[in-house]
Amino acid sequence: MKFAPRDTAPAIAASTIHGKPAHVPDPLPRYVHLQFRRFAGCPVCNFHLLTMGRRHAEIAAAGIRQLVFFHSSREEMLKYQAQLPFDCIADPGKKYFKAFGVETSVRALLNPRVFWSGLRWILAARRFYTRAENGILGLPADFLVDAQGRIVACKYGAHADDHWEVDELLQLAGEARSARPVPRTTTALPG
Repeated sequence: MKFAPRDTAPAIAASTIHGKPAHVPDPLPRYVHLQFRRFAGCPVCNFHLLTMGRRHAEIAAAGIRQLVFFHSSREEMLKYQAQLPFDCIADPGKKYFKAFGVETSVRALLNPRVFWSGLRWILAARRFYTRAENGILGLPADFLVDAQGRIVACKYGAHADDHWEVDELLQLAGEARSARPVPRTTTALPG
């Protein structure tokens, strides 16, 4: 089942790769950005997260907490995601991938952007993955969830490099903030 804006997100009660609790809905930040990535060593995913990490302070200042899911084990993720400034969650059984309707497809690899993003991470990190837990055909997905657990925006990627960039995420959060209804006030009539 795929979700759309205004749907209620499936509840999440997980631990990050560093042992911190992660919950959705989460009443503390204004929004939670859920990213579903592929396997821990995925060069495309890691290049994307590198760019997200560089703007983490800006994202956090906008009231957004990031939770990034990989269909890899915690041990494998610690090799690649331990230094990231946001929370990452191991989901090797794909429990949350399935709950959010995130799929796999041969289309994951069939776009030229996939090759170039992967190559840029390999050149920047000077490393290549040795293991692709749960395969290389995963598709990404992004969800922006408010403090009540409502999906305010979502994107199911068509290929491995089809995801929200930072500016798009910030724009979506800004639009969601401005779309909130303003509480009506009543004024007593003189009399």
